[in-house]
Amino acid sequence: MTDRLGDLLTEQVDERYAGLDTASVAQLAAVMNDADATVPNAVRAVLPQIVPAIEGIADRLAAGGRLLYVGAGTAGRMGVLDASECPPTFSTPPDLVRAVIAGGPEALLASKEGVEDDEAAGAAVIADCAITAGDAVVGISASGRTPYVLAAVRAARARGALTVGLSCNAGTPLSAAADREIEVLVGPEVLAGSTRLKAGTAQKLVLNMISTISMIRLGKTYGNLMVDLRVTNVKLRDRAVRIIRRVTGVPRADAEAALDRADLDVKTAILLLDRSVADPHQRLAASGGRLREALEASA
Repeated sequence: MTDRLGDLLTEQVDERYAGLDTASVAQLAAVMNDADATVPNAVRAVLPQIVPAIEGIADRLAAGGRLLYVGAGTAGRMGVLDASECPPTFSTPPDLVRAVIAGGPEALLASKEGVEDDEAAGAAVIADCAITAGDAVVGISASGRTPYVLAAVRAARARGALTVGLSCNAGTPLSAAADREIEVLVGPEVLAGSTRLKAGTAQKLVLNMISTISMIRLGKTYGNLMVDLRVTNVKLRDRAVRIIRRVTGVPRADAEAALDRADLDVKTAILLLDRSVADPHQRLAASGGRLREALEASA
């Protein structure tokens, strides 16, 4: 696996940055900012790969399946970061969108680089998570060659799950192992080989798309409003009240009262303020949890 590692795009040394250690802080900040600015265009270039992958994932979730991210090191942390935000943002159950990182939770806080080579552990995590043909698994690896991730994706595909390989190199083993590939070619890093930089940013951008677009397709939003957010603190309560007011136009006091009557569920609160809706819970159930459809039905 290491014989051609030096040939990878993410491992190349860009001579433009050969003088990093002689540059000022201002120069270094400008150099890194210029490099980072190229990442969104690299992501845009592979939208034809990203779109069908998300469509497949959203279809699996809509049919009752789950989404699992698998990665090692920075890539694994990107997956954990994205998955952990789904419950508070979209009120998803904890097992709907999950992430596993090579080395387990301890690897989130302390580097455990050797664990990425453990193929047996990568395959085992698919069995541990009881992945089925109804689920989707996204393997994340900047190099596209991480043994742990490759083993997990192969094991998931063998079970019939939809598999996606997200990497930052072309023609990778991960792409070959997965049903769908996403290869974001960000090029050599400012600090050669440090794929926590542009590659990590690219992974975060793609994972943002995967989770957010999938949740939109599941009816977790109303326009660009987070109507399924979980109200767990003062800030989120204020956001929920503002969302209710924006949709209904009621005074703040009415929005707060409706939110409390709805047990802090924003969608229910909005329907409670619609006089034509006799049973908000029944209306939401009939519309598959989609607020727009529930409101249009009352209209």
